[in-house]
Amino acid sequence: MFNHLSVASAFSFKYGTTQPHDLVARAAQFGAPALAITDRDSLAGVIRFVQAAKDFGIAPIVGVNLALDNSRVTLLAQSDGGWRSLCRLMLALRPDRNPPTLHLEKIKTLSEYTSNLILLHGPDSQIANLITKHRPDQALHEFNKYRPYFADSVIECVSHLAPGDGPRSTGHAGRMLGFARDHDLPAVISNGVRMLDAADGPVADILDCARQLVPLDRRHLERRNAEGFLKSSAEMVALAGEIARAAGEGSPRLLLKRTREWAERSLLSPQRDIGLGGIHLPEAEVVGAENGADMRRVLRERSEAGLHWRYTDSGEIRKARLRLDDELATVATLGFESYFLTVADITDMARDKGIRVAARGSGAGSLICHLLGISGVDPIKHGLLMERFCSPLRRALPDIDIDVESSRRLEIYDAVFARYGAPSFESPSAISRCATVAMVETYRARHAIRDAGAALGLPAGEIDLLAKSMPHVRAANIEAALASLPELKSLNTSAPLMQMTIAMAARLDGLPRHLAMHPCAIALSDATLLDRTPLQINAGGYPMLEFDKDDVEDIGLLKLDVLGVRMQSAIAHAVDEIRRTADPDFDIDNVPLDDPDTYSLIQSTQTLGLFQIESPGQRELVGKLQPRTFNDLIIDISLFRPGPVKSDMIRPFLEARGGFTSPQLIHPTLAPILAETEGVVVFHEQVISIISVMTGISLAAADEKRRALGSKAGQQEVCDWFFPAAGERGYELATITTVWEILRAFASFGFCKAHAAAFALPTYQSAWLKTHYPAQFISGVLTHDPGMYPKRLMVDEARRMKVPIAPLDINCSSSDYRVEKVGQRDAIRIALSAVSGASAREIDSIAAGQPYIDLADFYRRSGASAPTIETLILTGAFDSLHINPKINGDITHRDLLLHLADLQKTSTPALSGAQLSLSLAPPLLEASGLPAMSSQEKMGHELSRLGMDISEHLLSPYAEFLNAIGATRSCDLLQLRSNSTVLVAGVKVALQSPPVRSGKRVLFLSLDDGYGCSDATFFPDVLEARSGEYAQTLYATSLFLVRGTTRRTGERGISLRATGVWDLRSAYQEWNLKKGSVAI
Repeated sequence: MFNHLSVASAFSFKYGTTQPHDLVARAAQFGAPALAITDRDSLAGVIRFVQAAKDFGIAPIVGVNLALDNSRVTLLAQSDGGWRSLCRLMLALRPDRNPPTLHLEKIKTLSEYTSNLILLHGPDSQIANLITKHRPDQALHEFNKYRPYFADSVIECVSHLAPGDGPRSTGHAGRMLGFARDHDLPAVISNGVRMLDAADGPVADILDCARQLVPLDRRHLERRNAEGFLKSSAEMVALAGEIARAAGEGSPRLLLKRTREWAERSLLSPQRDIGLGGIHLPEAEVVGAENGADMRRVLRERSEAGLHWRYTDSGEIRKARLRLDDELATVATLGFESYFLTVADITDMARDKGIRVAARGSGAGSLICHLLGISGVDPIKHGLLMERFCSPLRRALPDIDIDVESSRRLEIYDAVFARYGAPSFESPSAISRCATVAMVETYRARHAIRDAGAALGLPAGEIDLLAKSMPHVRAANIEAALASLPELKSLNTSAPLMQMTIAMAARLDGLPRHLAMHPCAIALSDATLLDRTPLQINAGGYPMLEFDKDDVEDIGLLKLDVLGVRMQSAIAHAVDEIRRTADPDFDIDNVPLDDPDTYSLIQSTQTLGLFQIESPGQRELVGKLQPRTFNDLIIDISLFRPGPVKSDMIRPFLEARGGFTSPQLIHPTLAPILAETEGVVVFHEQVISIISVMTGISLAAADEKRRALGSKAGQQEVCDWFFPAAGERGYELATITTVWEILRAFASFGFCKAHAAAFALPTYQSAWLKTHYPAQFISGVLTHDPGMYPKRLMVDEARRMKVPIAPLDINCSSSDYRVEKVGQRDAIRIALSAVSGASAREIDSIAAGQPYIDLADFYRRSGASAPTIETLILTGAFDSLHINPKINGDITHRDLLLHLADLQKTSTPALSGAQLSLSLAPPLLEASGLPAMSSQEKMGHELSRLGMDISEHLLSPYAEFLNAIGATRSCDLLQLRSNSTVLVAGVKVALQSPPVRSGKRVLFLSLDDGYGCSDATFFPDVLEARSGEYAQTLYATSLFLVRGTTRRTGERGISLRATGVWDLRSAYQEWNLKKGSVAI
């Protein structure tokens, strides 16, 4: 059987056409005992390749194809140590973000690593070039030049049956073999694979063009035919025969034998060499212990110290201690003490810096996490299970995420790398225990269209139109999107070149484009990290593994997601403002979780700005559910997920909660488990408990059964076990059958209660802040923009809550939104950061120079650019100094613009923040008689330059028209009965198309009219009406007039089923022309 030694997968970015798994599957089909992956400039696909090789029973060979001066060569890792050398070499070759490149002096310097690697001189090498030129003497010199620095050097013979006698022709491959024979050099045969099948040739061509940023042309393409695919053993033996004959040899046996021998020298162990299945955590001394036993002591002592911090009642402490003993025993069994101590160390570092931090995910189910301060949620009080997070039956590392302030996330990165990273990677003995994790960016519809269209020569305008029109879908679904979305039907895609672009774009689906830094993942390891994983420096300057999050977990590294959550930044900002303006000792983490006023706010559905519950669907759900306790919030967050929505689990829960039906508790033994959710199974933890109670197995074993429910085969296996096991415990067949149907269906809609509880905490905290300190809370939301809605809507929400909005002011505004007193009320001052186009440097400089005397003083000292000053003038930032009839007479904003122009002609700005300018006296500010700005002009400037309407609402100019046609204000909708026909108007704040049970496309539109929000649902019959005119309108404008019928969804919930939609501006203009008669 033949072993391919030169194979480029799709992780040869924009070169290879096939995923590693598919290459391995084909090799297994051919019966190959081993297969190599030798991607260009990257080892990013190695873990996927090795995992697939392990699954198919094929021995993996790993290498890399690199640039050597002006040529390319392949390096193979030898068995026993070659992988370490390859990882270290790749790190040394990538001190910056440029592709790794070899040259002789660098090879000499890095011979410690290259001496454990095999060098293959293939068709792109300098030796191949010299053989083409018939210079075997120089080729031998080139071979011997590098030979001392590698474990071995080999001539690689490749024939793609190309015409002529150049590289990849049979004649050239024969001369390469003859050269090796004449000089007693080892030679192997490969096929230089970059495709799975010959039919992948066009994809390779598109990738060649995309990589080089050139149009499709023969001179830009590497291949001359479609022979560079993964051939079978029989095909390779036949090819070896042709090469041997071209070299004047009678048989290819020696060539094939040598190829097999070199493959055997390069076989790697997935476990020993690559590290699959292992666990690698920071050592004991790194987390403050002396050895493994001492780590157990440290973890226990720190956890027990937390008992008295978290609990005060003696009964609670006893209960918590029993659970703690169980959890510590599980951790000791798994040897995961370092895991918990490392995560606790990082959360402690964050708190020491004053950064808000909270756990999310199933980690909130661990009492140890709660006691160490990783999680703020009490798992005992809320019925959370450690086994969902960490089980003695599950050897893989648990997954934990921490939420931190988004504005300070990189501070935590810096602290982690200072503690666990290497100060420099230049030394061969460098040791690092941490790195960021890569994320593989793959081809989706838009990028695929752009690259395929550019390669095929589609006009740039047509490429841009088609790409921008595409929703964010897979490239394989482009044609389906064009056929199903009404707003895309107007595109002309019938032209042959356009059709070819779409077809080729679909074939790029899922292929990796490049590596990017994962937005939040950090990998932590023991001191062997650099020996087992390839690193490069990412765009942010941090070391980054070339592996993604799944690869990292496969090789047993601690993957910690440090998620920057803007709501945590908003809460931190609000807390700072409360301490500054109201209560210096305020601590949001100590507010009670049972505040009635907070739940009243949530029940009112006035949840804009709140974490997790501000979307239209969530506002409808909280209106129906009417949360009264923290546990109700947990349930709400768990129900509002695609699975429960699609499986229609919300309706039976709400019906039982509202008393319309009786809770189905199924069996008395299950009542304690199902009571909190009205007999509806919502949480993973409930499934675990049900299985445990009905069969008598441990919670850990029950969680393994729950996990198995995720696949059809697993469901059958659990079914075959569950029925007899429950029957032996005395349950009747009818009860078992009922429970089984619930468990089987649960696989598609369950949610982890611990995850929901972790989300519920900032949800409640944000609601508490909005209830008790609305100005401070909304200032935090405006500063950090954590929600799904534009800032202008939050300004409108502040008005609705009677919070004054203080305008932009050059002396009072700071870089952030701040709270200040206006009379006896807390007001929000518009921030300098709201100014569109102003750089951070300008904003800091303006704030540093405050206060300013007048516009001339500001011009000289602020360091602001002329466009920024113009924006400040037109949005009222100088009004307190100049636009005051009692002091400045008839000075207008237009006069200030003229004065600015005079200043630019006669004065020179000083350095930012300077107190002295040596320029001549500034020109006088005088009234020109120009008219003042109208209210509409001012609002227009606010919208275009600040992104929000501050002085009045955007719909104010349309008030007469809306009253004339009988439009209903959003705050009055609740007074209407269901099925009332209404007209509503508003500014678009959100347009969504989430998954629905029917699988059909439904659009949800949220509008703001200055009195609140209204939500309208557009079903397919409306979207497709008038040849898709309504659908196109929804995407074409931002001011709408919507007709629909009301749908009551509870005491506080109402929405519209839309029957039509129009552009409000167009309808208003038509009404103005006809003054009173417009057909709607």
